[in-house]
Amino acid sequence: MNRKPLGLIALAPFLALPAPALAGPLRVVTWNVSNYAGGRDAALQTAIFADFEGRSMSPDAIAFQEILSQAGVNALVTIFNAAPGSSGDWAAAPFVNGNDTDNAFIYRTSRIDFLGMTIVAVGAGPPEQPRDTNRYDFRPVGYASDEATIAMYSSHMKAGSGSSDQARRLIEAQRIRDDAQALPAGSAFILGADFNIQSSNQAAYQELIGPQANNDGRFFDPISTPGSWQNNASYRYIHTQDPTGAGGMDDRYDMILASGTLTDAEGLHYIGNPSIPYSTTTWDDPNHSYRCWGNDGSSYNLGLTVNGNTMVGPAIALALIQSTGGQAGHLPVMLDIAVPARADATEAIDLGPVPVGAMVTRPVTIANAGDVALWGANGIDDLDYQLLPSPGIDAPVGLFSLDAGQSEVHMVTITSATPGVFNGVILVDSDDPESPTLSIPVTALFTDGCSLADLAEPYGTLDFSDVVAFLTAFGESGPAADLAEPFGQFDFSDIIGFLNAFGAGCP
Repeated sequence: MNRKPLGLIALAPFLALPAPALAGPLRVVTWNVSNYAGGRDAALQTAIFADFEGRSMSPDAIAFQEILSQAGVNALVTIFNAAPGSSGDWAAAPFVNGNDTDNAFIYRTSRIDFLGMTIVAVGAGPPEQPRDTNRYDFRPVGYASDEATIAMYSSHMKAGSGSSDQARRLIEAQRIRDDAQALPAGSAFILGADFNIQSSNQAAYQELIGPQANNDGRFFDPISTPGSWQNNASYRYIHTQDPTGAGGMDDRYDMILASGTLTDAEGLHYIGNPSIPYSTTTWDDPNHSYRCWGNDGSSYNLGLTVNGNTMVGPAIALALIQSTGGQAGHLPVMLDIAVPARADATEAIDLGPVPVGAMVTRPVTIANAGDVALWGANGIDDLDYQLLPSPGIDAPVGLFSLDAGQSEVHMVTITSATPGVFNGVILVDSDDPESPTLSIPVTALFTDGCSLADLAEPYGTLDFSDVVAFLTAFGESGPAADLAEPFGQFDFSDIIGFLNAFGAGCP
C-alpha cells in the first residue's frame, strides 16, 4: 500500500487532552516519581486522575522510575484503583528489585493486553550502568498481531555531566538500541526515561537517535526538538525537572522517544506531526499530543507554577509537586498513540442463475471497523485499501481510505462468456495488521438463459416455470430474486424488476 505523508491524523479532537471517558486514544506516560516506596495517595490520585478544564493525565500505561520495592508497586496499583475518576482496572507488570532504584509498569487491563517483561540490562557499580533497564511488551485490547505490539523501555540513566557519567549513560543507550534492533523487523517501540541528558549532542542520545549501519533499533524524538536543553529558556515548555523549586524548571531530563514505525503516521502511530518541532510559544501545541504534564511554560528556573497554571490548574499543579514526596523531582511526560484500523467487508456475493453474457452489478461494502467505543474515532488509524478482483469481475481501481466508523459501497460487475458455475473472488488488500487480506467469494450459475427473468429450463424461453422459479427464490430470499436495488433486500422493487425483464421477452 502507498504510505500517507507525515502529518496530523485527525489530531484536533485531542489537543485539549480530555479526560478519557468511554473512549480515547492509547495514552502512555513516563514518570520518575522520586524514591517511591508507598504513600502520597491523595497527591498521586489528583495528579493523575483529576480534571482541569476538560484535561486530565488519565493514562492507559505508566512506566515509572525510582521505585524502591514491590510494596511501592502494590501501593501504586491500590492508589490507582481507588482514585476518584479511576477506571478501577489497573494492574502491574512483574517487578524486579535490582541495583539502586528500579522501574515499574502500571497499566489498564481493559485497554492493554500485557505480554511480558524483559530485563534488558542489569545495573551495577562503575563503569557499568547504575540501574536496570526493563522492557514491557503489550498490545492494545482487540489486537493480536506483531504489528500492533509495543515494546516500552523504561530507564533511569546515570546523572551528572562528567565524562564518566556520560560513559555510563552511553553503555545503557547502546544496550537499549541493541535490544530494539533485535526485535522483529517493523516493531513499534518507545523509550520512556529519566535520561539525565543535558544536550542532544551527548553520546548516549546520539546512540539512540543517530543513523547506524542497521537502523531497525533507531529511536526518534516525536517532537523533533534537539538542542542544549539545560538552563535554556527556549525549551521551557518541555522542561521536566525540578517542579519543587530546589533547582527550578530548567532541564529536559524526562522524555519519550519512539521508533520509526510509530512516527510514520501509519497504523499504530504517534498522534502528532514529528516533522514539526514543539512550540516555543505555547504548551498547547496543536501539532502534538506530547505534553510535559503540568508545565505551562511559566516556571523557567522556578518551582512549578501553582496558582494560575494554565495547563492543569492549581490543584493538579500542587499535587504534582507533592507527588515528589518533598524531594527534588520530575514531571511526567505523556503522548497519545492511534491504534491500527480494522477492515470489514461484504461476506459473499451469490448471484444464482445468470444468463451468459449478462453484466450483473452488485454492491461491495468495505468498513473501517476499529473499535470506536473503546478507542474513539480519532484514536484509530484510517483504513487504506484496494480491491483486487479475479477474472470475470470488474471492481473500482485505486487506493481508498476510510476513517474509523465509516464505510464505503463499491459497485462491482460480474460477467461470463461461457455457461456453468462461476467461482470468483474479490480480495480486499488493506493496512489492517490483523487481517491484511479479506476475501469476498463471488458465485453464480451462468446459463443459456435469455434474460434475468429466464430462471428455469427450458432456457431461451420465458414461461410459467420462470415465474414459479422467481416466486420460489423470492420466498426463500434467494439470489435469483434479488434483481433490483437495494440489493440484499427482497421487496416490491425486485418484483417489478422481474416483471419488466419478463415483459421485455427474449431478444
